[in-house]
Amino acid sequence: MAATNINRVVMTGNLTRDPELRSTGGGTPVCSLRIACNTRRKDSSGEWVDKPNYFDVTVWGSQGENCATYLAKGRPVAVDGRLEWREWEDRDGNKRQSVDIIADSVQFLGSREGGENGARFTPQSDVPADQSDFQAAPAGPGTDDDIPF
Repeated sequence: MAATNINRVVMTGNLTRDPELRSTGGGTPVCSLRIACNTRRKDSSGEWVDKPNYFDVTVWGSQGENCATYLAKGRPVAVDGRLEWREWEDRDGNKRQSVDIIADSVQFLGSREGGENGARFTPQSDVPADQSDFQAAPAGPGTDDDIPF
């Protein structure tokens, strides 16, 4: 029996800086986010304290463009994605490595109070709603007496 590998990350946190949008050589948009997630633990005196953990998140395509347009430093987000390990050499020739999060989806949490022109952000899906789902179902030709039980 073969083992199944699972590489899944789900987290909420706040952006530590404004999103950075770039494009690949082929024109694909890619947005970089940095998220802080707090972990609560007791310090040496027994008091609960928050310890921030920082994560780099990469968001590809139109979702990355939306992140760059609507998100800003301090905004809470929820990220669902996977971990990706990478290795590179810095300018001095030292080997470096990091674990990044590649987002499959990013949900905007909270509101964008005091944003451009004081506008509030209302989250919307990238997928348009099928309005026919909200229409009343037509009444059938029968009545309640036609129910066999």
